[in-house]
Amino acid sequence: MLGGECRLEWPISPGCSHILGAILFDFLAIVNIISILLPNTSNSYSRFSHYLSCSFVVSAICLAFLVANDVSYCILIAFARSHYSHVLMAFCIGKATFSNFSRKVSLIAPYVWPKKSIGLQLRVLFCIFLLVLGRLINIAIPLYSKWIVDELAHPETFHYSLIFISSALKFLQGSGPIGGFLNTCRIYLWIPIQQYTTRELEVELFAHLHSLSLRWHLSRKTGLVLRVMDRGTSSVNSILNYILFNIVPTIADIAISVVFFLSTFNLYFGILVFITMVLYLVTTIVVTEWRTAFQREMIEKDNAASAMGTDSLLNYETVKYYGNEEYEVNRFRKAIESYQLAEWRSNASLAILNSLQNGIIGIGLAAGSLLAAYLITIDQKLTIGDYVLFTTYILQLYSPLNFFGTVYRVIQKSFVDMENMFDLINEEIEVKDEPCAIEYQPDESVISVKNLTFSYTPEVTVLKNISFEVAKGETIALVGSSGSGKSTIIRLLFRLFEANEYSISYDGVDIRSLTLKSLRKQIGIVPQDTVLFNETILYNIRFGNPEASDEEVFEAAKAAMIHDKILALPDGYDTVVGERGLKLSGGEKQRVAIARTILKKPQFIFLDEATSALDTKASFFDIHICNNRFSSNSPKEPFNNALRSCAGRELECHTTLLANRGVYYQMWMSQNNQEKEKTAPEEEKSSE
Repeated sequence: MLGGECRLEWPISPGCSHILGAILFDFLAIVNIISILLPNTSNSYSRFSHYLSCSFVVSAICLAFLVANDVSYCILIAFARSHYSHVLMAFCIGKATFSNFSRKVSLIAPYVWPKKSIGLQLRVLFCIFLLVLGRLINIAIPLYSKWIVDELAHPETFHYSLIFISSALKFLQGSGPIGGFLNTCRIYLWIPIQQYTTRELEVELFAHLHSLSLRWHLSRKTGLVLRVMDRGTSSVNSILNYILFNIVPTIADIAISVVFFLSTFNLYFGILVFITMVLYLVTTIVVTEWRTAFQREMIEKDNAASAMGTDSLLNYETVKYYGNEEYEVNRFRKAIESYQLAEWRSNASLAILNSLQNGIIGIGLAAGSLLAAYLITIDQKLTIGDYVLFTTYILQLYSPLNFFGTVYRVIQKSFVDMENMFDLINEEIEVKDEPCAIEYQPDESVISVKNLTFSYTPEVTVLKNISFEVAKGETIALVGSSGSGKSTIIRLLFRLFEANEYSISYDGVDIRSLTLKSLRKQIGIVPQDTVLFNETILYNIRFGNPEASDEEVFEAAKAAMIHDKILALPDGYDTVVGERGLKLSGGEKQRVAIARTILKKPQFIFLDEATSALDTKASFFDIHICNNRFSSNSPKEPFNNALRSCAGRELECHTTLLANRGVYYQMWMSQNNQEKEKTAPEEEKSSE
């Protein structure tokens, strides 16, 4: 066992085998009815008796197969409970590909039928019609081949129209992976439906990712999430395409072929085709399920290698600072080698599957050909045209079966990818609007925080019983050492997290009673780590208000004292700032963030160490900009007036805090000493 529960997955469970038995017996009844309706010169009663006896024989074979399945399942359970259970380890890894199949299909079903577009619905229906027409053509082509060969034996009565009709049918059917005219039409009609499915899935998943809490995003690797998203959307299209246009038509062709050979030839041909098809399908399913563990491992290793590479490139600058290029390359090499080992296991098991499939198909074709040849040469019950009919039909049937193994493997892999994507979609939204949440309409513009307690993990409490209030027009500062929770408080005021215990209110209304969109619309922030989009400066500033005109953007940039620097750039406002804004200096990025906040015109302004990239003089200058740019009635955090330290539990004005000579006093003196050390060399140079 793999360190825990071992789940056995059997292709057909005992309960399912009984259901399958009922379906097979119903199928045999339909065979009898069709056999009577098919044209034949023999007496209908004798034909009915013949096919009824045939159905009993086939029923006995099916029943024996189902009983053998149940017995094998019981033996497997007993074997698993014995001390030889380690032999079954390969079957105990993860869940089977098609477990909970109906639930998986129900997840993707809404994306197949475009409810909002009648035109797309008509396309779906026409694609189904083309599939049905294709099944009829698959029957007609072998029949026309038989008739052509039989009539060639009598040249004086040969009808050349048979060749033209057969050629036209072959044109519609086609051959090889490209397919014929019907398949080309189906592909063309399905393109908008496939695009609809991809668009709806990607948009829904993207919107859902934005609705998840910051806690979730901080615990995930961006490269891994994007990989899962990309694979998931493409996997849904693969599943739909292969199930609708490969699996379903192939199963239909198999069912039709069994009926056809029972009715047109005799019992033995029907049994031969049935046994060959069942052996092929069961072998494919069993071996592919065994390969599931290797496939899952390969996908996990691929995701890990991709995430590691993305994370390393995102931290390019850090790698350079510490000279760890070789270390990172070796890590990536090991990740690739681990993936390739899993890939080798997957490909080796694929070779085993292909060998078994080819063996079954070869034996079935040889047995059928020998039987047909015997009935032609010895019993003379069949014609040469019947031999051509059998070989043409059976080769036509085996062609999609050869591809069936690949289709099954692709569906298997797609289900794994789809599961990962739907795990993202089903991820619970931690922070969301309450059912009766109201729109926030600022009135007194007062923020009240009482007994705020928060922890990222149960073991470590970041904030405990924090209380303060910000009145209209007041500007305060939250002062504390690194890691004391200053940024966390701002995130909680934004409601990016749900606190453990708290009471945060805006104008006396609990924060949980306000809609997230209306609340965040009234809050502006200049973050400590300003991250910009890899877009133009114009786009990044306008992000504060997408409806703003160019002139309003320019005015905001002027207010943030960045307008002239932008114009000095070669491309001006059309300058692309690079990944995360790395083409700009720290101070320039923070000025852009200030301009973006000014453009938003919020009711509340939060400055999260927003001037950390600037010197003290520039910092006070930018604070002055923020204080004067916004209305005096807008509460601002932090700086000036009532300077307070909630994290350190010192809640007084600046003068009183200095007089107390506590933590605040030590931080103040440390900063003053640093400034004196910076200005001393400049004073010495000026005196010289």
